[in-house]
Amino acid sequence: MVGSICATMRTRLLTRFLGLALLVSLLLAPIAEAHNDGRGFYGSTTDQVVTDAGFALIVFFPLFVFFMSMLQKSLERRKEARKAAQKALAGNADWRGGW
Repeated sequence: MVGSICATMRTRLLTRFLGLALLVSLLLAPIAEAHNDGRGFYGSTTDQVVTDAGFALIVFFPLFVFFMSMLQKSLERRKEARKAAQKALAGNADWRGGW
């Protein structure tokens, strides 16, 4: 009973949020088009700007993969240490309880 009420409330909230997001995007789209003669936030786009953006992407993605891999490696190391400590405590008779 409680699960179905929670799911109904979640669905209702999600529907309202998506409707609000759609409304806001429809209201802000004409304002974004009218600003700066349609050139965007950066200004006029030249070949140099496009080339620099491409090089930035070439540098960004390998660095992103590297740093996320290092983060995952450290999190895996912490998980393994936690599991080893839990296993060591379970093997110790003083921590198991009982008489």
